[in-house]
Order: sequence, then C-alpha cells, then structure tokens
Amino acid sequence: MKTTFGRRTRILAATTATAGLVLVAGCSSDDDGGSGSKTAAGGVELVKAGQLTTCTHLPYPPFQSEIDGEVQGFDVSLIDLVAEDLGVKQAIVDQPFENFKTGGSLNAGQCDLAAAGMTITEERKKNVDFSDPYFEATQAVLATKDSGITSFADLKGKKVGAQAQTTGEDYAKGQGLDPVSFESSDAVLNGLRTGQVEAVVIDYPVVQGWLKDKANADAFTVAEQINTGEQYGFTVKKGNTKLLNAINNALADAKGDGTYKEIYEKWIGPYEESAASPSASAS
Repeated sequence: MKTTFGRRTRILAATTATAGLVLVAGCSSDDDGGSGSKTAAGGVELVKAGQLTTCTHLPYPPFQSEIDGEVQGFDVSLIDLVAEDLGVKQAIVDQPFENFKTGGSLNAGQCDLAAAGMTITEERKKNVDFSDPYFEATQAVLATKDSGITSFADLKGKKVGAQAQTTGEDYAKGQGLDPVSFESSDAVLNGLRTGQVEAVVIDYPVVQGWLKDKANADAFTVAEQINTGEQYGFTVKKGNTKLLNAINNALADAKGDGTYKEIYEKWIGPYEESAASPSASAS
C-alpha cells in the first residue's frame, strides 16, 4: 500500500516528465526567454526567468537520460523538487562534463546548477560549491563472463574501459591501469559489448541500470564492488548560497517525508538508508 506524504507524493508522478531537454551550447544570462522576473522564491536569482536551468552530461542512466523524448532520472526527479519549491520548472542543458565540473558553465551564466552524478572531491570544491551529499556511490568492475575476471586485481594486463573525466577513470589510473577513455556511459557499455575492452570500471548504480536488461545480464558479470567512499552532490557557482540552501532544504524535506525513498526505488532499486548519506554539509 502506498503511503501518502502530502504535496511531495502528489507531485512525484510528474517529476519524471517535467524537465525539458535543451540542446544548446550555452545560454546567455541576459536572455530571460521572455518577460518575467529572474528572482524566484527565497530570493534565488536565476539565469533565465521562469526556469531552473540544469547543466548535465547525457546519457548517464539511471541519473539522467532521454526517455520517450524527455530527460528523466534520479537526479532529474530530485532537482524537480527544488524547482517546485522555487515556483519554476526545470530545464536541462546537455554539455560536456568538463564544462561544469570546472565551474565554467556556472560562471558563464549558462546554468544555475549542475546535476550529473558528480562525486564531491576537494579538487572540484575549488571551482564550485557542492550541496549536501545526496547519494553514496561505489565503483564496480563489470566484465564479460568469458573474460576470467573475478576481481579488480584481475584487471592487470587486460583491456579496461572507463568514462572520461570521472572518478572511476581516476581510480583505475591511480591503481596503475591505463584505461581506454570513453566519452559517455553509453559509449563505455558499447565498448564492452563490441570487445573493445574486456571490463570497465564505473559507478555501480550505472551498472545496476545496465543489468536490468537481460541481454546485458547474460553477457556481463559484476566482478567486484569497490567502496571508494564517494558521495554525489549537486553544484552551484561559488558563493551562490541562496540556491545552495534551496537545494539542501529540498533534499532534507525529501528524505524526511519519504519522497527521496520513492524516487530512489523508482530509479535505482531497493532502498538502503545509507544511500541517502549524512546530512552534514559538503560545501
């Protein structure tokens, strides 16, 4: 039986289809897309009137990917909650990960925040401000079933893939591997399917999404999960405390009223309390 959690539950069904995919290289902060104020609820200043503009890098299921013509996923649903609190709709800009990881897109006024399954690191904190952590992530080694790979230690001397500019790639390199670098998670999976690599190192939730497909489950196996202590956070331009507070408040509300759990189970799988991560600020 479904539990009712008030307004959050009532809007949850709509959160998977409200985000608009905006295929642009960037948007000027001077373009408000029409009349209206760029100041949202709580005094949050937006780059475009009437919308919360989110930078991401597609595809990265289950966090964000295009499904039936709409960008949907775990991150998308959570940021929809922030947009609702601000009284606007979310719009999504697809950009290379590097653009917003370094804060470039935020500083240029191309988006208000970035949501891309991004791990909180000290290096990235130099360029952006992170929200409270919203997801505990582990890395996984996914290998073809005939590769003989049963652990990370078996990757030595093997052809290994990883997604460019990610902590999975950093981890593999830090352990002495020289992984083949793929631009997107879809490209990583294709590299595994086509034999370009025998195994990949990538975030475990991504692997979980892949293995929901029977063909992938029949062909590949999780050789090892690696607890690297990673936590995901959303990012804003450094010093944008009003928007950061709005994100953190929406996350806290969602965790408190059960909406986070519903979104997690929809996009990730069986809910584990630890996945919501601690409430201490990461910024």
